[in-house]
Amino acid sequence: MSHYQHPSAIVDDGAIIGAGSRIWHFAHVCGGARIGAGVSLGQNVFVGNRVTIGDRCKVQNNVSVYDNVTLEEGVFCGPSMVFTNVHNPRALIERKDQYRDTLVQRGATLGANCTIVCGVTVGAFAFVGAGAVVTKDVPDFALMLGVPARQTGWMSAFGEQLDLPVSGEGRAICPHTGDAYTLAGATLSRQEAS
Repeated sequence: MSHYQHPSAIVDDGAIIGAGSRIWHFAHVCGGARIGAGVSLGQNVFVGNRVTIGDRCKVQNNVSVYDNVTLEEGVFCGPSMVFTNVHNPRALIERKDQYRDTLVQRGATLGANCTIVCGVTVGAFAFVGAGAVVTKDVPDFALMLGVPARQTGWMSAFGEQLDLPVSGEGRAICPHTGDAYTLAGATLSRQEAS
């Protein structure tokens, strides 16, 4: 076995799990799931059939990654954060044919107890604060806070807030990596240090 699986975890036949991944206590991975290398699934994590989790993601305790959710490489899902996959669920009405796709792009952070409402894209290296409720697409590097979540700033790929306005013009250098960030309107671009 190329991954670690706690004896209390359930991994259904057919699931693909990459080398070096760790599946902790009471987790359940459904048979259609595709999980990359070096992934950590914390205690009591559920992963649905139509889910893809990229390499080096960290899914903390008590997170359910439902069908139609895709996590790219290096996504962090904080404890007890929530994904949905139906926009208007009812127990008495079957809506499995109405699942909406949710994409969380490379390096994004989803803080503890936040909610990602289905059908959105969370941009690369975006940072969703604890308890925020995301109802619309999130730009790359955006810092999102509140209910509903609103952009309050920008974050570096390293995970530090940048001294830039939400929109306008500006430039910032990450003191940890030397990467340069340029703001043009409502778009932040990154030039990695060489």
